[in-house]
Amino acid sequence: MLIARVIGTTVATIKDEKLHGRKLLIVRQTDETGAASGKPYVAIDTLDAGIGDLVLTAAGSSARQTTITKDTPVDAVIMAIIDHLEVGGAITYRQE
Repeated sequence: MLIARVIGTTVATIKDEKLHGRKLLIVRQTDETGAASGKPYVAIDTLDAGIGDLVLTAAGSSARQTTITKDTPVDAVIMAIIDHLEVGGAITYRQE
């Protein structure tokens, strides 16, 4: 699993039929404080996440293990919206 922040959306009118009706969000990997630390990538949203949300994503074959993405050609999925992060006993991120 990776921690990422939702930074945008994308629209693809022509796509695999198994992706119809699915929201595609642009996310960027972050560190444990929520600071950007990686490249942007697209993930299927299974939870109605929004821009600015800190989320957990799964990639590769694990991305195809949710009920919504089973047997779907996806490489990344948003599977949780983070309420807060605690590292070493200190809260490093709290959803506002």
